[in-house]
Formats: sequence, structure tokens, C-alpha cells
Amino acid sequence: MGEDGKPLTATLPRVLSWIWIGIAALLLLDLAVNGSDAASLIAAGVLLLTVGGAYVMWLRPRIVPGEEGVRVVNPLRETLVPWSAFTWADVTDVVRVHAGGTVVRSWALRETKRSKVRENLRRAGGYSDADPIAESDPRDLRPAELHAKRLREIAERRKARPSKPSEPSGADGGADAPGSGGVVTVVSPDAVAALAVPLVILAVVALLV
Repeated sequence: MGEDGKPLTATLPRVLSWIWIGIAALLLLDLAVNGSDAASLIAAGVLLLTVGGAYVMWLRPRIVPGEEGVRVVNPLRETLVPWSAFTWADVTDVVRVHAGGTVVRSWALRETKRSKVRENLRRAGGYSDADPIAESDPRDLRPAELHAKRLREIAERRKARPSKPSEPSGADGGADAPGSGGVVTVVSPDAVAALAVPLVILAVVALLV
């Protein structure tokens, strides 16, 4: 599944998004050359909004394992789960990263097979103790399960590394100990801007016509 630090993403939505962005760019070029009225400006604003939507919904979302922890990037927000707080990764309808009692759901990495989703939800509800990710051959795992397995392996390696003297230790009650906090969620300015700028353009055009 790649090296530590390589983003875990869903390939098909990203490919389709780039195709649409290419089409939108050609349409915007045509409007710039041939358009000269308010309708052209509105059309340009709508195209920019669809490009921003494709970026926010499908290009941005990913899971990024890094030095400090795993970063779950969703459409408008991203959450950093330090490795010292990471406790598990599993799959229901999406890949989930656990930090004690905190569960962070990934927008990008989804289970697409309905029967698998039902099975995973039953397991998450306590109806089964089996863990197919741990018990199955990796060749038999579905893409979302492979991503969860990859996160578990990276976390295991990270936690096995000796702590630096300056780093807080989970055993000493540090802020990043499992279940004690350390998970940080922020709103992403680039995602907000990708949607807000086209909306502002459309609002200005609407006021001027």
C-alpha cells in the first residue's frame, strides 16, 4: 500500500475529478474567448463552483500517515491523531481511525459492497468478535480493509520506536496517551476558500446584473 507518509486515497473519484477539472478548464477558456455578457460570468462562476466542489469532495479527502501521527483529511476539516493516541483502525461503511473513545471517520476511503457494509456494522455493534482484517490473507482483503491494515502496521512500527527524551510518554500520563486526548481537528482554509470564492463571484455578478 505504499511507504509511510504516502497518502491513502480512493483512485476512481480522483481520476474522475481531474477529468472534470480538465473539461471545466476548456469551458472556462471558451467563455473567456467568446463570452461577454452577464450570462457568461454566471456560467463561469458555476463552473468554478463545480471545480471547487470536486476539489473539496474528492481531491482533498485522504488519510496521510506522517511522523507525528495519522492525518484524516475530510472535505472541510482535517483531524490529526498522534500515534501515541492511535488505538485502532477498522472498516464499517468507511475506514475509521480510533483514538481511545474518539472515532474519526474518513470521507475518502469507503467500503462499496453493501453486504460487506452490513457485516462490518454488525461487527462494530458487537454481534461478532471476528476481525477479517487481521485473520485474512491480504490478497483477499478489499481496498478499504487494506487501508485499515496499513494504518495498523504503521502505528505498530511507530509505537515500537524508542521515545525521544523531549517527547511525552503515554505511560507517564502525557497529553497524547491513548484515550487522554491529543486529537486535534481544524477547519481547512483552502477547502473553505475553494467554495467561498466562486460563491462570492456569483453573488457579485447577481448584484451587478
